Amino acid sequence: MNINRAMEESYEVDLVYITERIISLSFPAGAEERSYINNLKEVAAMLRSKHGEHYLVLNLSEQRNDLTKLNHKVLEFGWPDHHAPALDKICSMCKAIDTWLGGDQRNVVLLHNKGNRGRTGVVVAAYMHYSNISASADQALDRFAMRRFYEDKALPMGQPSQRRYVQYFNGLLSGHIKINNKPLFLHHVIMHGIPNFESKGGCRPFLKIYQAMQPVYTSGIYNVQGDSNTSICITIEPGLLLKGDILLKCYHKRYRSPTRDVVFRVQFHTCAIHDLGVVFGKAELDETFKDERFPEYGKVEFVFSYGPAKIRGLDHLENGPSVSVDYNTQDPLIRWDSYESFSHPSEDTADTENGIWLNSTLGEPSGGKPDITFCFTVSIRPIFSTLKL
Repeated sequence: MNINRAMEESYEVDLVYITERIISLSFPAGAEERSYINNLKEVAAMLRSKHGEHYLVLNLSEQRNDLTKLNHKVLEFGWPDHHAPALDKICSMCKAIDTWLGGDQRNVVLLHNKGNRGRTGVVVAAYMHYSNISASADQALDRFAMRRFYEDKALPMGQPSQRRYVQYFNGLLSGHIKINNKPLFLHHVIMHGIPNFESKGGCRPFLKIYQAMQPVYTSGIYNVQGDSNTSICITIEPGLLLKGDILLKCYHKRYRSPTRDVVFRVQFHTCAIHDLGVVFGKAELDETFKDERFPEYGKVEFVFSYGPAKIRGLDHLENGPSVSVDYNTQDPLIRWDSYESFSHPSEDTADTENGIWLNSTLGEPSGGKPDITFCFTVSIRPIFSTLKL
């Protein structure tokens, strides 16, 4: 992992023809601005000389004006680095790629990413599954090339939630995942195995829960001491209604310090949750899977129900007297939202006209959001018409 990270940080620009018509353009997150702009100009000149006006850019990173200056055919699909995109966004990206490539044999797609390659990997893996079902047999070599790129360059950089969302998408396409439309209420989050974030052992965890990347719940701060075999239960009563794309982040608030560390992060979609007790092992938790402070046998358990009322018979989950809770959630460190600025384009943002022009070109409502239901009503799998994200 350290070798992969060093390689990830050492390159300036990485341009790969995954297939003859799908291109990956990656820059490291910390790329120096002037170098990034110069490399971007060179790549744009090369693409124009080779493909003319027949290339479409899918931007997987933060929105910025540089891309639209160099090519007005840009679709903004960005989401936070090291995270999984919304499930409907995966569908929209696959549909956009398929529509563009099917419009003209000369058309190519450029996947632009400034940051970790895991984002590119999500798109490549998802489209690989999408084309495996919808495309003809003569594209088998393309799917082989996509798989090789994903396994060699993207998978080592990916996060467990990114792989989970690709599996969701593949399962929905193939029919192996049946859609759960029942409402889910979260009552308990149990951390089995206490990570060592304090010098004397233990941690001071608190939760933030996001639905569609909007914060919907913040817990108190739990002060947990003891060995790593201890469990801690964070209870939400009445149960918290969750639907769609969910992100749960557990932070450690440092003692006598205005800073916090991520203990674990996990993303899931409620349409794929069928058990009222869901467990994620260490290997399934983002960032945590490589954090030595979290015990190897550690896991996080979610307890759901189909209603907000307290679940009876779970009194054994209550924490012992050694666990104290500070409910002062007015602390700016606790209230601060990690994602509040991502969805707001910076000053270096394309004007609206370019976006409207592109949406109209692809047959979407002018100036509006893509019709997600349309993305799911592919004739090969009518099941998607019932999925409301």
